[in-house]
Amino acid sequence: MKTPFTAIYKQDGDWWIGWIEEMPGVNAQDATKEELFESLRVALTEALELNLKSWA
Repeated sequence: MKTPFTAIYKQDGDWWIGWIEEMPGVNAQDATKEELFESLRVALTEALELNLKSWA
């Protein structure tokens, strides 16, 4: 089962900033929106993996 997550993002000057609404601490900033989405995807994956390990 896939769980949807919500990415909140905006451009602030020359930077794109964003975070995952459902996962506190998963945030990023990058020069392009595409780089931001990739950084958020990686950060979310790592956070989920850490949470799964703590349940094991």
